[in-house]
Amino acid sequence: MHLIGNEEQRLAKRLQDGEKAAAREFCALYADYLAGVCSRYITDEEDLKDVFQDAFIHILSHIQEFQYRGTGSLQAWATKVVVNESLKFLLAKKRNEQVAIDIEMIDEPAEAEPPISDIPPDVVHQMVSQLPAGYRTVLNLYVFEGKNHQEIARLLGITASTSSSQLNRAKHLLARMIQQYNDNIKPRQ
Repeated sequence: MHLIGNEEQRLAKRLQDGEKAAAREFCALYADYLAGVCSRYITDEEDLKDVFQDAFIHILSHIQEFQYRGTGSLQAWATKVVVNESLKFLLAKKRNEQVAIDIEMIDEPAEAEPPISDIPPDVVHQMVSQLPAGYRTVLNLYVFEGKNHQEIARLLGITASTSSSQLNRAKHLLARMIQQYNDNIKPRQ
């Protein structure tokens, strides 16, 4: 559910005023969406709960820093907090693998992308969650957060070329998973 301009602005003001009912309303409106954002980065269920809780605490304790900039700005700001908390967790736990180059996996030329339109979104999400953490992180930042390789490099402490390489490898692995899925589904149809 999305709030329209004045409603969102009023909710933000109520949050900034420390109104407990506003915090419950914010949680009811945005928790599922923000948990989905967090799950794009954190796949372990217990870690996901911890990171999501940390993100919500950060949102509510830093709400004074939020500045309303129009419809959707509260959700965008909260999404950025969730992404940053997820990245902070990954970097602190040294779980991301973008600095580890898989020597046995050489960059291969791009193949034709397999059809994805008939694959349910939850299956695609599961495929993305199976990617190595570094690949998944770069893919999410590039595709969902709209970051370029320079921005990703700065966020993750890697080079832009490593970011690009990680993205290409993620796409290649996803293409393979999609092709395998499609190959397994077609005989049943």
